[in-house]
Amino acid sequence: MTSFDPRLTPARPDVAAESLKDQIPAERYVVGALRRVTAAVAPLWSKPDAVAIASELLYGEGFLVYDQGDGLAWGQSTHDDYVGYLPASMLAEAAEPTHWLSATASHRYAAPDLKRPPLHPLYFGSLLAIVDAAPVKGFLPLADGGWVPVRHVRPLGEWLADPLDAAERFLGAPYLWGGRTAAGIDCSGLVQMPLLACGRRTLRDSDMQAATVGEALAEGAPLRRGDIVFFPGHVGIMADERRLLHANASSMAVTIDPLEEVIAIVRREKPDAWVRARRL
Repeated sequence: MTSFDPRLTPARPDVAAESLKDQIPAERYVVGALRRVTAAVAPLWSKPDAVAIASELLYGEGFLVYDQGDGLAWGQSTHDDYVGYLPASMLAEAAEPTHWLSATASHRYAAPDLKRPPLHPLYFGSLLAIVDAAPVKGFLPLADGGWVPVRHVRPLGEWLADPLDAAERFLGAPYLWGGRTAAGIDCSGLVQMPLLACGRRTLRDSDMQAATVGEALAEGAPLRRGDIVFFPGHVGIMADERRLLHANASSMAVTIDPLEEVIAIVRREKPDAWVRARRL
């Protein structure tokens, strides 16, 4: 029998994605309805009564809705296939994105006027539907209303070149379990977001990334800037040959620390913990 990862498989006993009809039993099968996030950040829970968030979806990111009730939408994100529940009020039908937010953070304004109070913040990687590429007072209009500074966006396809450069902009950001923004980010989010910004579709959790990102390096192989290092339940990016950039609970922030110190901390709790590295 095939084993399906529940984090990536939109199936419950009562409802499942139509594409799983011949693979997983369910009472009914539906075609997902594409919706997009309308809030700055939407929390994603693995269960409807969960306390800790599993991940976050950013403004403009897509979500295939398979079921809805009690104020929650259940479905699957389109950027990394993660399955879960999020507030239905934070989703709507929306225009296809044309641009993405390349600034670490910005704001969505009600008018092309920097003195006007913003509607809400925007974060690195948010997806934007721009209706007119001609700036007005330094702002671009969004299809769902509002304006964004022209200097803070890039067209889709105009990606960054270096994932580590993108990751370094999160230095000092607070640690947040499930977070994906400069307001709070976790270790695997610090890997996923820079890779997405470089045009590389990347799964969400560190164990998924350890099996899919880049190419595995031999144990003990010399490391270099940009290599991704995995531990049980943790991941970081090498800032250079000996230091690791990572979002960590020890500092409750994104920091750069000597790799040997990180290994020592991990092995304090897990003496036999493995360390593996992959190169992009």
